This record gives sequence, structure tokens and C-alpha cells, in this order.
Amino acid sequence: MKKSTIWILGVVMGLSFLSLLYLQISYIEEMVKMRNEQFDESVKRALMAASKDVESAEVARWLREDISEAEKKAWEQAQGTNGNGMVQTHRFMMTSPDGTIRSSVELKTFSNQPSELPRAMISRKHGAKTIPQTSRSLADMIKNRYLYQRALVDDVVFNMLYHASDKPIEERVNFKNLDQYIKSGLIDNGIGDFDYHFKVIDRDGREVYRCSDYSDEGSESSYAQPLFLNDPPARMSIVKVHFPGKKDYIFDSVSFMIPSMIFTFVLLITFIFTIYIVFRQKKLTEMKNDFINNMTHEFKTPISTISLAAQMLNDPAVGKSPAMFQHISGVINDETKRLRFQVEKVLQMSMFDRQKATLKPKDVDANELIKGVVHTFALKVERYNGKIDTELEAAEAHVFVDEMHITNVIFNLMDNAVKYKRPDVDLHLMVRTWNESGKLMISVQDNGIGIKKENLKKIFEKFYRVHTGNLHDVKGFGLGLAYVKKIIMDHKGTIRAESELNVGTKFIIALPLLKTD
Repeated sequence: MKKSTIWILGVVMGLSFLSLLYLQISYIEEMVKMRNEQFDESVKRALMAASKDVESAEVARWLREDISEAEKKAWEQAQGTNGNGMVQTHRFMMTSPDGTIRSSVELKTFSNQPSELPRAMISRKHGAKTIPQTSRSLADMIKNRYLYQRALVDDVVFNMLYHASDKPIEERVNFKNLDQYIKSGLIDNGIGDFDYHFKVIDRDGREVYRCSDYSDEGSESSYAQPLFLNDPPARMSIVKVHFPGKKDYIFDSVSFMIPSMIFTFVLLITFIFTIYIVFRQKKLTEMKNDFINNMTHEFKTPISTISLAAQMLNDPAVGKSPAMFQHISGVINDETKRLRFQVEKVLQMSMFDRQKATLKPKDVDANELIKGVVHTFALKVERYNGKIDTELEAAEAHVFVDEMHITNVIFNLMDNAVKYKRPDVDLHLMVRTWNESGKLMISVQDNGIGIKKENLKKIFEKFYRVHTGNLHDVKGFGLGLAYVKKIIMDHKGTIRAESELNVGTKFIIALPLLKTD
């Protein structure tokens, strides 16, 4: 599959997942908004009902007080002026035996006369006329009573409008009853299961009542309602109700959507990881194909040389010249070693994929080891008119390592410097050792073509080779630096690379020093 096709599929699927997540998040936001609005509306209706109940209670109290007072005054006036009552006077006198009046007491008693019920005077001769008259008489009596009661109620309303708001809120509201009104309103609006706390603030902004567990935290969970809507705005008292469990209620109402959003997010992550694996596998496939091509080229050259040398040995003239025979034998031997070295590198990396390398560590003086590698490699560097300088300044150079593998590590780093030298500049290698924080530091620096920053992090990957444009003179499998890093990591060390294009590359190795008791 082409890389562009994978990218198109990846972008389409990624946008689909992101759109699905966006829709789910938008749906949750809308649900939260709707639940909040429903809750707010229910609370407002409940508090409005509680406010009306408070007003009704106050009206009932005023009616009981004012009407009873008005009726009492009216009854007293009726007794003194209307004559509807009956007054009886009794006088008691005390006299002496000789008949002289010593004292006198006058006692007045008031009593209501029995009410006179309207009598329907029905005559046998005029019955048809007296019944309507009686009905009108009863209607007039009820009308008069209605007008009287209405006048009393109007008087109560007048007093409430002009005097009720002047009273302190503590005298107008029974807070226990207010709690019951709020509870009843919440039940009627379907939210009676919620815990709530309230406080009452009078017209001066003074808090006159507060529940013991009332909290001012969470303004979005608090609601205010005037207790008496007919009071002047400057004299209104307010009840504030707080619902501590509102957030939990809103969350519970949309919690069923959370798992689906999580699953969608997990699918998105899985898809991204899958695309990453696809690209990685495609890259590995390309690298392995490149590896096979390089391996074929690397094996083809020594095989061709050995084949040619074997054919030359069949020539009788070669057998007559010991020098020629020795030269051809040396070529076959060198090419055979070269083949064996390449095969061993491939087998070693195959073994590293399955398990750790079998190391045979021992006490090694790194300075002496590096001197030996430099001495052996100097001949190869001199072929390119180059040189190797060393600064072995590590005072403590003893490490517990596998001598053969560490020798190969230094050799591979130097060999890379030769492979990637600049053709117009003489090769110059610098090998240094020093101590730092209880570790042995080794650096191999060259003045080659360098490595781009985007490629610097990939050079330790298997089969990876830095592209050199149209140049194909650099041979190898892309296994050398992967082998180097594997060996250093197995020795519990670290390796990093610093490079600048057209300036050179520097590899820095850190190995733990040999601990001595």
C-alpha cells in the first residue's frame, strides 16, 4: 500500500473519530445545560409557591386579627346605640334596723335579644305574592352581609398595604413554616429529594435567619426569592436557598454518556497507535529491503573475488610462481574473513532480538584497550591520508567489561568515521578518555560529513542508514551503530551522538567504573 493511501485513510478515520468525540461532547454540554435549566425552573416555581404560601399565611393572620377586632368594636357599638341589646338594671340597698339607708348598689346587665328571623307571611288569599317578597327579603339580607364582610376585607387589605411592610420580618414570617413551604414546593415540582439550606435577609440586608449547615460556596447552586412580592422594592425581604447536591445531580444525569466518550477516545488512541505501527512496519520493510540489497552487494563482492582467485589457482602458471600463489591464497583468506565478519554481525543482531548478549566481563584497562585498537586501525586511516590523535586523560580507567565486544564498539565507531569522511578533507580522528561523576567517559570524534539533526535520533536503529544523496560508495547493513548501542546498554552504560553537518560527528560513551573494596 502506498504511503499516500495510508495517510488519506488515517486522516479520514482520524477526522471521523474527532467529529464523533465533538458530537458527544456537544451532546453532553447540551444535556447539562438542559438539566440546569430544568432544575432552575423547578426551584423558581417551588420558591414562588413558597412565597405565595407565606403571603397567604400573613393575609389569613391579618384577617383573623383585624376582622375579629372590627366585629368586636361593631358589637360594642351596637350594644350602646342600636338598642338591639337588652339592658337590665338592678338596684340593691342596705338599711339599718331603724330604716335608715346605709348604702346602695346598682347592677346593670347586658344581654342580646334573640335574633328575629324573617317570617314569610303567607296568606291563603295572597300566597302568590308573599313568596317572592320573602325571597327578595332573604336576598337583600345576604347582600347586606356580603357588603359588610367585603368592607371588612377591604379595610384589612388597606392596612396590609400601608403597615405590613413596616413590621420586622421576624414578626411576619414563621421560619419553621417557611421551611415547610419550601419543602412542599420542591416536592410538588419533582425535586423534593434534594437537600437544601436557606437563609433569610431582611430589607436592610441583615441576615435574620440561617440554617446551621448553610454554605455560601457555589453561587450557581444558590437561588434567591423575595418573600413578599407586593412589598415596595426598597423593603423587600429575600430568602436564599442553597442546594449542595446540585452538581452531583447534574453529573448523574449525564454520567451514562461518559463511558461511550471514553470508549470513543480509546478507539481514537488505538487507531492512532495502529497507524503508527503501520508506518513503522512500512519503514522497517523498506529498511529490510535496503538491508537485503546491501547484504547482497556485500556478499557478492567477496564471493566474486574468491571465485576469481579459485579460477586463477587452476592456472598452471600460478602454481609455478610461489609469490603469486601466496598472494592469491592471501586474497581468498582475507575475503573469507570479510564474509565471516559480515555473517557474524547479522547473527549477532538476530541473537540480540531474542535475548541479551552473552558477555564475558573482566577487569579491563580502557586506556590500554583503546591504545591497541588505535594502533591496529592506524594503517587503515593512513590509506586515506588521515591521522588519529589520542588524549587518554582518565585517571581511573578500569572497567568491568567484555573486552572483545568493547573492542568491536571502538572499532565500529572508527570505521564509521572512515566510511563517512569528506572527500575533499583529510580524515582526522580524535579519541579521548576522562572521568566524570564516577564514570569512565570515552569519545570518538571525526571531521566527516556530519549528520542532520532530524537523523541524529535514528542512527542507533537497526537497518537505518543516513541517506547520502546520489552517493552509493558507502557500504554496510545499517547494523553497526545498533550493535554498538546494544553492547553499551548491556554494560549498563550510555551512548549519545553530537553532530553538525559538514563539520563532523562525536560519539560519547559513559561506562561505570570498576568498584573496588
